[in-house]
Amino acid sequence: EDGQAAPLWREVTMGVSDNRLTFQQNFLAGGFAGIFSRTTTSPLDVVKILAQVGTADTQQGFLRTFSSVYRAEGLRAFWKGNTIACVRLFPFNGVQFSVFQKVKNLLASPDGNVSNTASLLAGGIGGVAAASLTYPLDLVKTRLTVQRVGGEGRVYKNSLDCARQIVQREGVRALYRGLIPTLMGVFPFAGLTFMGYDIVQKLWGKNKNELNPIESFLSGCVAGAFSQTFTFPFDVIKKKLQASGFGDASGKSGVVGRYDGVIHCVKSVIQKEGIFGLWRGTTANLAKLVPYAGLMFLSFEVVKHFFLWQNGYVDSMFKNPLVRATPKSTSEPSSSSQSSS
Repeated sequence: EDGQAAPLWREVTMGVSDNRLTFQQNFLAGGFAGIFSRTTTSPLDVVKILAQVGTADTQQGFLRTFSSVYRAEGLRAFWKGNTIACVRLFPFNGVQFSVFQKVKNLLASPDGNVSNTASLLAGGIGGVAAASLTYPLDLVKTRLTVQRVGGEGRVYKNSLDCARQIVQREGVRALYRGLIPTLMGVFPFAGLTFMGYDIVQKLWGKNKNELNPIESFLSGCVAGAFSQTFTFPFDVIKKKLQASGFGDASGKSGVVGRYDGVIHCVKSVIQKEGIFGLWRGTTANLAKLVPYAGLMFLSFEVVKHFFLWQNGYVDSMFKNPLVRATPKSTSEPSSSSQSSS
């Protein structure tokens, strides 16, 4: 009994490798977490993007932007672009979480321990893989968010029409405009987010399976705020490059500026708005990202717990569970699926 206590604790405590979920289960848990958190915080994301791009609706400040958008476009404007965002976020978060866990396990020491540096690298690699695969969908989402829902300012009918018009008018390469600053920003952002989440969970002084939903939510909030504060300028440049050219298409979007590349965009922003222009929209972004990150990690933990229960590692879905180092049916994880079939 005592001989099994140490490996059991090592298996389920933060800072160690964890092979209890399959790659596919991590993918599904991450995908669901992305859809749930994005849909819940969509109004905040719309205001954040408008502030970053610099539309006329955002000139009077963060809070007044909500009333401005509502008066001009109605309630549904706060969920414009949400469908394409969810189409993108399901594979994005799925790839990010599953690659993170896979790389984290690969970087673990022989005794199963995972350093903070390993968590940082694993999170960064997961973020880069996810962003590279889903970037065109992110660009289309930004274009749909920037345009007005109704009236003459509407350029794109839907996501497919948006992608078609971009390719026709600007070329296929335009679907990847802003990819470089995205990858430059997503590596430290994703890395710091996952590392921060691991660290904050340790600070509760509990086994991670004993954390309640509020503690998981707060851990995600702190991790998201910490990482985004340091990497926000990359996101601003990405959004400006993504929206670049849209103003020429509509003439009514309120988007100012067309940029030839990353360096030109950075120089233009600093010249026109000063160095703090690179943090334009920070208030709106943190107001959106803090609850988004909290909800993302909370929902991921909920779905993960469901799969742990399904795999036989926990006894209950609804209370502090008895956690096992191996599935309930057998001491060999690889034979658990065989015994159930």
